Amino acid sequence: MLIEAFGKTDVGRRRAHNEDSMLMDSELGVYLVADGMGGAASGEVASTQAVSLVRQYLGDARSVLEGMAKNWTPENQAAAVHVLEGAVQKACFEIHQLSLQEVSKRGMGTTLAALVIVGNKGIICNVGDSRIYLIRNGQCHRLTEDHTLVAIQLKAGAITREQAATSQYRNVITRAVGIQPSVQVDTLVLDILPGDKFLLCSDGLHAYFPEAELLRTFEQVPAKDLAEYFIATANERGGKDNITALVVCVQSELAAASEDILEAQSRMEVLKKIPLFRHLTYKEQTAVLSVATTRSYAEGEEIIREGQPGNDLYIVIKGRVVVEKGGMEISELFSGGHFGEMGLVDNAPRSATIRAAESTRVMLVARSELMGLMKRESILAVKMLWSFVQVLADRLRAANFELSEARQELAIVHAIKPFSEEEA
Repeated sequence: MLIEAFGKTDVGRRRAHNEDSMLMDSELGVYLVADGMGGAASGEVASTQAVSLVRQYLGDARSVLEGMAKNWTPENQAAAVHVLEGAVQKACFEIHQLSLQEVSKRGMGTTLAALVIVGNKGIICNVGDSRIYLIRNGQCHRLTEDHTLVAIQLKAGAITREQAATSQYRNVITRAVGIQPSVQVDTLVLDILPGDKFLLCSDGLHAYFPEAELLRTFEQVPAKDLAEYFIATANERGGKDNITALVVCVQSELAAASEDILEAQSRMEVLKKIPLFRHLTYKEQTAVLSVATTRSYAEGEEIIREGQPGNDLYIVIKGRVVVEKGGMEISELFSGGHFGEMGLVDNAPRSATIRAAESTRVMLVARSELMGLMKRESILAVKMLWSFVQVLADRLRAANFELSEARQELAIVHAIKPFSEEEA
């Protein structure tokens, strides 16, 4: 894919020097924003070192990233994510060691938000409160979570969003690169689609721009002018901190008919329609897609067999399948149809056989992968468990309704039978 990137960083109106740093490396496909913190010029040292060390590490591991670009497999994806996490951990350790060598640099650290594009996949990583937004299909999606005290309080329900906006603790960071020898890194893998636009920015920018305004700005301002516009506007609104804006644009006219692109678009569309995932945010749905795999079945091939145990959820992306019970066809499913969700919580035998009625492509969500994701993402887990309870409740109501109708029919039969016997 053809990628264009435009970035700018500015000191703002209240700071003596700029502690933000950024990286735009189209050759490696790496785009990064770091917002340093620390006494004197230590924040600038931390952010500059983070950018340099991450770039060097990823350059040395280029072959792993290229492997994912050429042949996407769950194993290659895991290896690429591991490389990005390793780059951040390397930077964290080196910056921490540097801080121990000089008293003036003690406690220095930096946020870090990075996007690495490999083929038609993107890997997001985040530490701190710099952010990454995705503009796609007329909507703005925030892909990162702030690692701040206020964000923790919001998640716990201890404060409201209105209180968070004015909290005296809103700038207290709970994670940073370099404060300790290692740090927990958030990662996310997503499909890259033609027309996608990303904004990587420090808090000196996003503090002044609600998501709705970000979307309008992307729609109204040419991509090459966006970074300049964001910084100028943030300064007009106070410029209380250093400001960095990095815009990454994927050309919309390229590879529009690619099978990979069409499948990536279908994967998200069908996932959003499934009740089990209806309460998830776009970021959370993307996280589910990142642990899903795809598989093709030829016409007539069995996907699952009645009576056999299974623990995968299947979603039809393309094609048609038939549902068979006791060797008899009882229904069929098309694109967007799904089956096997009970296997996510129970390894009981399958209640029916599912067979491809034509060449079919399906997406699989394995129980082990989903459970791993839910352990890492507690809010996502609560939402999914709630959705599952709702699905079961709907099925129970439907079963009770059918049972009630059957009882009424049986009662009518018993009421008519005596009269029939008298006539006889």
